Amino acid sequence: MHPSIHARTNPDKPAYIMAGTGETVTYRQLDERSNQIAHLFRSLGLKAGDSVAYFIDNHPRYYELLWGAQRSGLRFTAISSKLTAGEVEYIVHDCGATVFVAAKSLADVAAKVAPLIPGVKLYMVGGTEPGFESLEAARDAFPTTPIADESAGGAMLYSSGTTGRPKGVRRMAPDTGPSPIDAPNALTMLGQALYGWTPDTVYLSPAPLYHAAPLGWSMAVHALGGTVVMMERFDAEDALRLIEKHKVTSAQWVPTHFVRMLKLPEEARSKYDLSSLKAVFHAAAPCPVPVKEQMIAWWGPIINEYYAGTEGNGFCVINSQEWLAHKGSVGRGLTAQVMICDEEGEPLPPRSEGLVFFAGGGQFEYHGDPKKTAESRNQHGWSTLGDVGWLDEEGYLYLTDRKSFMIISGGVNIYPQEIENLLVTHPKVADVAVVGAPHEEMGEEVVAVIQPADWAEAGPALAAELGAWTRERLSHVKAPRRIDFMQELPRHATGKLYKRLIRDAYWGKADAKIV
Repeated sequence: MHPSIHARTNPDKPAYIMAGTGETVTYRQLDERSNQIAHLFRSLGLKAGDSVAYFIDNHPRYYELLWGAQRSGLRFTAISSKLTAGEVEYIVHDCGATVFVAAKSLADVAAKVAPLIPGVKLYMVGGTEPGFESLEAARDAFPTTPIADESAGGAMLYSSGTTGRPKGVRRMAPDTGPSPIDAPNALTMLGQALYGWTPDTVYLSPAPLYHAAPLGWSMAVHALGGTVVMMERFDAEDALRLIEKHKVTSAQWVPTHFVRMLKLPEEARSKYDLSSLKAVFHAAAPCPVPVKEQMIAWWGPIINEYYAGTEGNGFCVINSQEWLAHKGSVGRGLTAQVMICDEEGEPLPPRSEGLVFFAGGGQFEYHGDPKKTAESRNQHGWSTLGDVGWLDEEGYLYLTDRKSFMIISGGVNIYPQEIENLLVTHPKVADVAVVGAPHEEMGEEVVAVIQPADWAEAGPALAAELGAWTRERLSHVKAPRRIDFMQELPRHATGKLYKRLIRDAYWGKADAKIV
């Protein structure tokens, strides 16, 4: 299915509603505006397979741009609104975008990006800045009918690795030529099979749309003909209010959302009618067992979980009943077989810890990085996201580590190496390790452990200086929330950093001397 079909059969049905303003866009409007966007792209010379980049917060024009690119056969890259100008510039260049669309609300960063990407056509939604054309004005100059050469495009989103530089994830499909815009949507089918989705589904999207899950699942709702309620930003009580107001039936969350809703006063938690909820699901980060127990007790056995990555190489699922019998599990493989392997890539027996691989799942590559792509496979051709875990005798997967010490804070993936590479260039820093430490609300917080060039300078003044210096150069979500000091970081004679020893100190598993 495709929104264009619903525009013909149910044109006045809301495709999406903006939670804060109440702005409603019908399927007819979404279809017409995405057609205009497609004409605009063609007028700029973009053809199927070309790339566009969007630097937008949760804005009502976002879906029009996404579906405009989708029906033009384009690759679209959604860029985090939290990134700095240098980080945005890198992604725009790396994905090969010839069009860059930014939001007026992000104009401060977008204005710094513009001169760094010469030759890229610049548009802005919600207003304009020097050098940017109004996207809405440009769109409205074109017809609302389809372009002549429609074909299905798709997302190429960025997922960082241990090198710290983001890499575009390209999912690989058999080369059978251009696909029709209404080709089957895998997430729509999963929503129907796992969560009972129908065209009557009302889906609450509480997270930033530039993330793979909110983008993919909400577009899947559109493909089915349901209605998306998009929050401009998450607020715990507001989410409950919206569930009652719009009779929300489904939603996707991260554990931080659960934590914040559970911390609401009992009066607020019991104030709203949540009975319309039929099935919700969560992912992105491990959910603490006590948190999930409380959520099931509050909302009932409608809470589902999945484990997957942007790479699309596998998908594990678990419902409430299964989870209560296998607490802590992220589920069993649905689209691929889960294998736990040793360092040589050979399978391990149940309850043995090792690297998690998917066998027989979807294929992918890291854009422009054949080495990283090769490193994600073993000799059997199975692929991994780099996570460590184990399987029980029934095939339920339990994760015990993050990929390459990736930090997950509030459902956002943060990669330490990029932060380390910056901090070590500071003249007062001799060595640095960045790890995730437990945080009650966010799950983990970013901690930089510094070996100062002069130990006598270790203390609050240097910590404040380094914190401010880092925030000027990295997006705030990556900047360390805490800076501690060690006289000497634990390194092997070969130079290898024993980061696990440092991280374990924060998780109560070791006795590293951190001050």
